[in-house]
Amino acid sequence: MGSLNLKIIYRFLGITAILNGLFMFVAFPFSYFNEEEAAAGILIAGIITVFIGLLLYLLNKPKSTNIHKKEGYLIVTLGWLTLSFTGMLPYLFSGAIPSISDAFFETISGYSTTGSSILTDIESMPKGILFWRSVTHWIGGMGIIVLTIAILPLLGIGGMQLFMAEAPGPSADKLHPRITDTAKRLYLIYVSLTFAEFFLLKIAGMTWFDAINHAMATLSTGGFSTKNSSIAYYNNLPFVQYIIIFFMLIAGTNFVLIYFALKGKVRKVFQSEEFKYYLFGILGTSAIIAVLIIFYQDPNLQTTIAHPNVYGDTESAIRHALFMVTSVVTTTGFVSADFTTWSFFATAIFFALFFTGGSAGSTSGGVKVVRHIIMLKNSFLEFKKALHPNAIIPVRYDGKSVSQTIVFNILSFFIIYMLIFIMASVILTFLGLDFISALGAAASSLGNIGPGLGSVSPVDNFAHLSSTAKWFCSFLMLIGRLELFTVLILFTPFFWRKS
Repeated sequence: MGSLNLKIIYRFLGITAILNGLFMFVAFPFSYFNEEEAAAGILIAGIITVFIGLLLYLLNKPKSTNIHKKEGYLIVTLGWLTLSFTGMLPYLFSGAIPSISDAFFETISGYSTTGSSILTDIESMPKGILFWRSVTHWIGGMGIIVLTIAILPLLGIGGMQLFMAEAPGPSADKLHPRITDTAKRLYLIYVSLTFAEFFLLKIAGMTWFDAINHAMATLSTGGFSTKNSSIAYYNNLPFVQYIIIFFMLIAGTNFVLIYFALKGKVRKVFQSEEFKYYLFGILGTSAIIAVLIIFYQDPNLQTTIAHPNVYGDTESAIRHALFMVTSVVTTTGFVSADFTTWSFFATAIFFALFFTGGSAGSTSGGVKVVRHIIMLKNSFLEFKKALHPNAIIPVRYDGKSVSQTIVFNILSFFIIYMLIFIMASVILTFLGLDFISALGAAASSLGNIGPGLGSVSPVDNFAHLSSTAKWFCSFLMLIGRLELFTVLILFTPFFWRKS
């Protein structure tokens, strides 16, 4: 263990805790000015978190500031856990969520931008707590962007080096050479987009409190809402839903492409293979779902807020199809209607979408579109190689050939992802879920989606899971969010050997 620079790790965790605590102070006024009892709890949580952070920071002065790969892995995983363990304090101290397993589940669902919840009556929660819940999403989203574009490529994780700061190829593709510069630019885009959506939602008819919460939950592709029925609450305000669809699409796009688009280089966006597959995939799937709703939804369905009967109403069928497909592909997890009532065929399509994910370098979770593209291209090449065994044909992506190492990395990522999904489904049935719900909960937690199937469907939640199952789903959210390898490598014996 002597080779690990522990002091620099503790120092980073200290900075993480300090920032987290400062965000708690931002949530405090929402409770204080609404004269809620939760105010004191949020304030105390913030003070304790900043105090822990300062201790970690001040007591650890590293001799060298070099961060090697091992420290990198530890900082990322432990950083996420630090956020989650300190982030649950406002829930516990305010009494909003008294149980530790519930509070931890809700918190890690926030930071991992999953959006699964154990709250059964969201609207009765104190405003400060609801705001804090959305902030956990927003911090998580910020962390993910910098992680995927600036840090994971350096660690060489899951083929991420393909598209990010360290990608081989012309340097014009790099956002900015230094990580800190890149991070600043991305944060600026992230914050600006959040405010843009906030103003648009306010104009479209949301209260300012709901607008800021939903804006934070959209751009982080999180999906926590301030309403019990999620976005279905706004089914009579179509404009609100179209705004959220638009921003979900943006949030699921590689932030480097958004940067180019804002710089006026729109052609670059449409030259990206991943973006084309992502956009047209969503539009194509939505069209199929819209047709299913228009022609196959049960006309006698009891109309409730989450089950709007859109049978025969073309505009709302298209809107709900587009909303739910975008929500699942970008792993946001907002709900405008319950897709499990749209026919078994539609439900099966949505289940398949659980495994797509948005673009790499966005805030969305899941497998990511680019990995699917490279796996499909590689598979086609295998057929060619079967006919021409001596030919050397590389996989090409965005006009450049992809190294064999990256292809293998992506294939192994997908295999491990599917193995974890299968094992997680089996374990969840052992922990008391029925088969369909276990599949839904495993796919949803691992892909950071939010809603699942069965008893964790878009109109249900995770409150009824046993505490063991909640901790297990929390673990799935963590490894899914950090691209599997980052966390799983810590469980290997060779990680801890002195190098």
